[in-house]
Amino acid sequence: VGELMHGGDAIPVIPSDAPMSEVLLAMTSKGFGLGVLVEDGRISGVITDGDLRRNMDGLMARRAGEIANPDPVTVTADCLAPEALAILNARKVSVLLVADDENRPVGVLHIHDLLRAGVV
Repeated sequence: VGELMHGGDAIPVIPSDAPMSEVLLAMTSKGFGLGVLVEDGRISGVITDGDLRRNMDGLMARRAGEIANPDPVTVTADCLAPEALAILNARKVSVLLVADDENRPVGVLHIHDLLRAGVV
């Protein structure tokens, strides 16, 4: 996974208290369909496009932490690509967060990254 993930500035990191306008900009500019909420450098939640759709009523008046999933699925960079693909398929999601041992975000892995690499 570490060889296929997008890291550094490609990770759509958002403070938990960010207004929804900031969340939408971060999610759109990074192109993964999710935003990674971070508190004290550690992952505190994730917001996906689905979360936005499920919370449309009054969305723009809310803060990121109010609609985020506080327990996102993560893998480590040493996770094998076929294992990551199995997790994506089992969870019916298209993106995984990659975290280090202290739950700090180190990357984002999209299913297309795996498919491009020929992982089956």
